[in-house]
Parts: sequence; C-alpha cells; structure tokens
Amino acid sequence: MRRNLSSYPLMWRLMDMLEAIFKKIWPKGGGFWSPYLMLSPAILLVGLLVLGLGYIGDASLRTLDTSTFLFSEEWSLTNYERALIEPFIRSVIWRSILGATIVTMITLLLAFPYTYVMVRTRSAFLRKFLLITLFLPFFIGQVVRAYGWLIILGKQGIVNDILGLVGIEPLRMLFNYPSVLFGLVQYMFPFAVLMLAPALTAIPEEIEAAAESLGASWVETMLHVIFPMAKSGMIGAGLVVLTLSLTDFAMPAILGGGTQDFVANAIYDQFFRTSDQGFGSSLAVLLIVIGSFLVWVVFVLVGAGTLAMGAKDK
Repeated sequence: MRRNLSSYPLMWRLMDMLEAIFKKIWPKGGGFWSPYLMLSPAILLVGLLVLGLGYIGDASLRTLDTSTFLFSEEWSLTNYERALIEPFIRSVIWRSILGATIVTMITLLLAFPYTYVMVRTRSAFLRKFLLITLFLPFFIGQVVRAYGWLIILGKQGIVNDILGLVGIEPLRMLFNYPSVLFGLVQYMFPFAVLMLAPALTAIPEEIEAAAESLGASWVETMLHVIFPMAKSGMIGAGLVVLTLSLTDFAMPAILGGGTQDFVANAIYDQFFRTSDQGFGSSLAVLLIVIGSFLVWVVFVLVGAGTLAMGAKDK
C-alpha cells in the first residue's frame, strides 16, 4: 500500500478531487436524481437544437421585401413555394439526393472488402497498415483534402503529368459532378469502414469455416453468410454516409467549382450572399425534411442497423 497521496497516479488524484467536489455539491450522492442528472448535457444540447430549429422555422415563413430589405411580419408559405417552383433550386435538391445515393452505394462497395481484409487478416503488419491508412485522413481537414485533390487532379496536376508521359492530352477532371462524387467517396470511406468493422468483427470465423466445410465456395459464403450477418453494419454505415453526403458543403463548393452546388451551398448563398435568410431557412427546413424522410424510408424497409445500438425488434 502506498504511504502518501502523492505516490498515486495523477489521474487517480484528479478523480478523488472530482469525487470530493461532487460530495460537497450533492452530499447524499445524488440519490434518486443522479441518473437524470447525467442526462442533463444531452437534454441541454437537444434543447438548443430545438430552439435553433424553431428560429429557422419561424424565419422560413417570413419573406424578404427587396425594396426595404425588411422581413414580413406575417407568416406565409411563399419561400417554400419558391423553393419548389424555381428550376435551379429543384435541380440542386435533385443533384443532392442523387449524389448522396450514389456516394453511399460506391462507398459501401469499396468499404466492405477493405473492412473484411482489415478484420480477418492474420498479418499484424497489414492490419496496422490498413488502420493507419484509415485514420490518417482524420488528421487532415476536409477543406485541406479537397484542395489537395485540386493539386492532384488539376490540368497541371500529377495525374495529368503522368498521362502526358504516355502521350495523352490533359484531361479535365475537376469542376464537374463526378469530381464532387469522387471527393465525397474519398471523404466518407473512413466513416463507412468504422461503422462496418464492429459488425464484421462480431461474425465468428468458425461460421465461415463451417460453411466451407459444407461445400460452399468462398463467393457463396460471402453472399449467403457474411453479407446477411453484416447487414446491420451496412445499414448503419449507409445511413451515416447518406446523411453526411446529403448535407456536405466543402466538396461541392471546391471540387464542383460553384457549378455543382448541393443544398448546403444554396443555403450558404442565401444567408451570406443575397442576405435572404427567410429563403435560406426554408431550404434548411427542406433539407432536414428530405434527410429525415430518407432515413425513415431506410428504417421502414431494412431497419436501423447498428444505429439501433442493440435494441431488439418487437
């Protein structure tokens, strides 16, 4: 047993201090209300979110008078009608939904084999290499990564330099829809792998061995055993990628060059370029509605996946 408190680790002493402070504030240890006290940060965050949504909802119902630049006192649905009628806004909404769907499918298609190799490989070196490759992008911000792709894929970039060595004319690989999707897939890939890894890790290797011992080929084992058992992880990963892609701002703005805007970019323009906060708020509400509807459809059709966090279906 250690003789004085200074010999204890610093973390232990900090925890003792926190415990002493808590006892002074809450002498009886919290009693019945302790569990509810733990929920207070979450309740505060949700309360602030609801408050912000209420403000946005109120602003979305007020129209801007362009002669006085004042907002109307009365509520109306003019901003929503305008958002649904204007061809440009409808094309932006459609582009966002289509882009998020394509990015989700491609990302899952790429992330699944990567995750499978990462959790199944017996090589410690390969596993570490895959983990480092996975986590390294998290240390680089999304904007920095997007500008990095500008350097790599630009007309004077590395890729075109290599193509020039074999006699191919420089290609225009930026400021179009595929370049935005490429940037989003690259950005979402680590999120999908992190969501898939627990689901694939939970599948015992003995089940694969049992399937193969019964005569199933590797492809049949993947299709009839691994995919169904990893379904919850794929759903969770798909939902995360879908919602993040739908609301992304940086990739469409930088790799799209202002010609491939998503809804988030249109909201930014209304708030900070045209100063029409009412119309921008209506677009924000529409984005929330569209995202919630897509998530609801997935929940109804295939369930919540790993986002249900172990809850059992009734």
